[in-house]
Amino acid sequence: MKETPTRSDKNAPGMATFSTRPERPYNLRLPGVPAKRPATPRFLKTRLASILGVILICFATGFGGGWLGAHSYNNGNRMLASSTAAKQQYVSDESSLISSIAKNVGQSVVSVDVQGQSTTQDFFGFSQPQTTEAAGTGFIISSDGIIVTNRHVVPSGTTSVSVTMADGTTFDKVQVIGRTPDSSSQDVAFLKIGDLKGRTLSPLTLGDSSKMQVGDRVIAIGNALGQFQNTVTSGIISGYGRDVTAGDQSGSQGNENLTDLFQTDAAINEGNSGGPLVNINGEVIGINTAIASNAQNIGFAQPINDMKGLISSVLGGGKLEQPYLGVRYVSLTNDLAKEFNLKPTRGAYITSGSGQDAVVSGSPADKAGLADHDVITKVNNITIDDKTSLTAALSRFKVGDKVTLTIVRDGKTITKDAILGAAPNS
Repeated sequence: MKETPTRSDKNAPGMATFSTRPERPYNLRLPGVPAKRPATPRFLKTRLASILGVILICFATGFGGGWLGAHSYNNGNRMLASSTAAKQQYVSDESSLISSIAKNVGQSVVSVDVQGQSTTQDFFGFSQPQTTEAAGTGFIISSDGIIVTNRHVVPSGTTSVSVTMADGTTFDKVQVIGRTPDSSSQDVAFLKIGDLKGRTLSPLTLGDSSKMQVGDRVIAIGNALGQFQNTVTSGIISGYGRDVTAGDQSGSQGNENLTDLFQTDAAINEGNSGGPLVNINGEVIGINTAIASNAQNIGFAQPINDMKGLISSVLGGGKLEQPYLGVRYVSLTNDLAKEFNLKPTRGAYITSGSGQDAVVSGSPADKAGLADHDVITKVNNITIDDKTSLTAALSRFKVGDKVTLTIVRDGKTITKDAILGAAPNS
């Protein structure tokens, strides 16, 4: 008789159970008691758990990675599209702005055509009269036809001037109201249209050039090369407080020393002289005056604030009067202040030299009690510094104005009042 091993024998250590066919398990339980599943060996549980964990991790990683990739791709496309759209919108807005400024400002910018008389020497050394022609730019500052341009546009010897408007209208009867002396650091002249032919002109708005900073956007408009009327260029303020010596290429005009200029990379070409440099509000903040002939895109403009006193004198009295204090000075720098053993490092240091007195006898400065070795640091509330020289500060006032000068004398700060006179030969 075959003996059937007991259950306990089947689970006995060291024994194995072989079977040639499946056996149907019989689960016996008491009513109301949950049936127990067959026990799973521990090592199998661990392996199944590991496999399941790996599957879940792979699934989560694949799903998450795909989601993140798709999300990143979509976000990247959206960001790229947004960035491109923003750039396109910026370019479009800037182009529209420049176009609008050019349209509004351009109608008040004129081409200035000048004829003059000069003398040349022939082969035998005899002087021969010669007719000269030149062209520049100007802009309207009053509805009755007063125009600002550069002094060198209408030099000594000018015999006739005509101006052409943006719409092609030409005015021939143009008078030179006045021009600053050739020795002046301010290169400016004023014209007046005699017969407006019934027209009322639109003057440009003058801005505040003291608010301009390096990097600010500017636009130049002028009669490029004397033949391309109302050429528009744009750029930025590249620097300020520049001092340059300028002259024409032919050498027919003497060199002039210009101070406190704006430097800009807005293209200023031959013929642009006297034209406006405007800010993004379409306000004139400078008068285009000179270019660096041995460089690219280096132009210079005189700040309009330095011309406001002259403009006021012309608009108010119909003639050009340049305010005058009557001192010889040098603009201080750190090195000069150290050399002269001065406490202030910026200002106008009054000093004699080159056969000239520090204070002109009988001048407004003399009457106010200024003396050699004084340092003028302010004119009213205008600080004399790298951006503003004494001449530039005084040019903001009119002849007859009373100004308060802040002075450092022997290390002490004092004030003196002076009444500005008219510059000789103005």
